[in-house]
Amino acid sequence: MIHISVQQSPIDIAAEMIRAEAAGAGAVATFTGLVRADDGVGTLELEHYPGATEAALLKVAQGAVARWSLSAAIIVHRVGPMQPGERIVFVAATAAHRGAALEASAYLIDRLKTDAPFWKRETRGSTSNWVEARDGDHAAAAKWDAPTN
Repeated sequence: MIHISVQQSPIDIAAEMIRAEAAGAGAVATFTGLVRADDGVGTLELEHYPGATEAALLKVAQGAVARWSLSAAIIVHRVGPMQPGERIVFVAATAAHRGAALEASAYLIDRLKTDAPFWKRETRGSTSNWVEARDGDHAAAAKWDAPTN
């Protein structure tokens, strides 16, 4: 089961956990990302390209399901304006064993950070700036391209 959602409404962690657990496997690993208040960020606004963003997230989820034989891959991502402390992203991987679930959840977050078309704008006081993906985001995503042995 794959579930992808790009939404303006807050992420309901309890509902997403119920969805993940319903896939019926031995392990569920999750990651929840929060808006940080780095250097005085007051608002983070995300924009996306409807249709293309969901397709990119689906491709990331399909890659995880195939690679780790997951029974579920869930990606829920917020768009619109958000305040520090709000949930911006939730991923879950459901697998027979914890190792696969943990690796797959890391893969999901690492790949979506660079593979899905989102644009971020941070506002600090009266100043607003668009934010590019960091070098660390690209390095984290690239490590999954290495051959597995």
